[in-house]
Amino acid sequence: MRFITKKSIPRRTFLKGAGASLALPLLDAMIPAATAAANTPALGIRRLGYVFMPMGCDQSRWTPKSEGNLDELSPILESLAPVKDKATVFTNMELRPAYPGSHATSNSSFLSAAKAKVTESSDYYLGTTADQVAAKQIGQQTQLPSLELAMDLLQTVGQCDNGYACVYQNNLSWSSPTTPLPAEAHPRLVFESLFGEGGTAEERQAALRERASLLDSIAEDMNRLKRDLGSSDQAKVTDYLDSIREVERRIQKAEADSKENPLPDLDRPLGVPAAYGDHARLMFDLQLLAFQGDITRVTTFQIARETSNRTYPEIGVPDPHHPLSHHGDNPAKIARMAKINAFHVSLFAEYLQKLQNTPEGNGSLLDNVLMLYGSGIGNPNVHDHTNLPVIVAGGANAGMKGNRHLRFEKPTPLANLHLSLLDKAGVKLDKFGDSTGKIENLFDTLSI
Repeated sequence: MRFITKKSIPRRTFLKGAGASLALPLLDAMIPAATAAANTPALGIRRLGYVFMPMGCDQSRWTPKSEGNLDELSPILESLAPVKDKATVFTNMELRPAYPGSHATSNSSFLSAAKAKVTESSDYYLGTTADQVAAKQIGQQTQLPSLELAMDLLQTVGQCDNGYACVYQNNLSWSSPTTPLPAEAHPRLVFESLFGEGGTAEERQAALRERASLLDSIAEDMNRLKRDLGSSDQAKVTDYLDSIREVERRIQKAEADSKENPLPDLDRPLGVPAAYGDHARLMFDLQLLAFQGDITRVTTFQIARETSNRTYPEIGVPDPHHPLSHHGDNPAKIARMAKINAFHVSLFAEYLQKLQNTPEGNGSLLDNVLMLYGSGIGNPNVHDHTNLPVIVAGGANAGMKGNRHLRFEKPTPLANLHLSLLDKAGVKLDKFGDSTGKIENLFDTLSI
């Protein structure tokens, strides 16, 4: 562990153990070691999170009934009620680069706002995605420049959708027009990437066998640190370590359960929770820990993939998602699709509440991160890329307003929102994708 005084400790302080390296959350004791402006509201705002929802939604149950505010939430968005003061819902955003319309381009254009080259081979070409534009600027001071997560195994190759290579549908993040970044769906592998010291898979497994828990291996270093911290910081560290231990326990339980029942869902990696909701919550909690420990400042999460045939028996929907999305205006199918939409939003809302309940600086972790949730398809029955379901949450310390429903008079490029969020995260661009400018009045006059 780095040298610690009772006055201050460096922001990039790590606890070391056998095969483990644990970054700490922001502590009061770190403030004097930072810049003179460290205690301003802008302390931690340079964080961006993106959550992709596939196959659009039932727009009649998505669009808020109240204009200008979220006083009357729609059925799909009801779960946002506890955090609606930190959320803005957008109506009439479009993704024109995704046309002529496909599942592949919905996924590929969502963060790139770029047109995918039509090809079934390896000469694919897209554009650098917004998360990776940010990672190149705000992700260089952290252990991981960015973190790419998913819920499904993405083993399909070749042609997946109307002449488009599967790479477009499988990968949400691209670090260059020719470099897709695969996402990880296995919680154990994500956990090790956040808290392990690297090495080969065999070396990591050997380190795991040497210790019962990551936290056990850093106990001596942790106790030494706590002696030098005030009571408030000790409580923060204890809460953070308890959260890590609980996530690790859930991962271990899922792995133990899979040994007893080694037949996984075809899209689900072996060793993850059997229930979709439990798996998703675990992946969201890993993102929270990554933000809290400043391990990364940019995350992407594909909450399900386009054309997913996953079923959701835990919410009473035994039908595969993709066929339901092509509902043919059948009211019963639309209603079941809307239940899936609402379930996905509820998991995101739970994550926002956890961010809100995590103190950081003079606010919460949610105040210091901008979260974008949405889909690249509006009406999935016709593969429409207009009137997209989009939510932005958090960012109060960047002046982001909440409790709003912003309805644009005419279709507005999603790229305009990307440009605006990048700007508030400290990434200054004149243009992104097919943007026509930043969104006015999205933030108040507070400057970062």
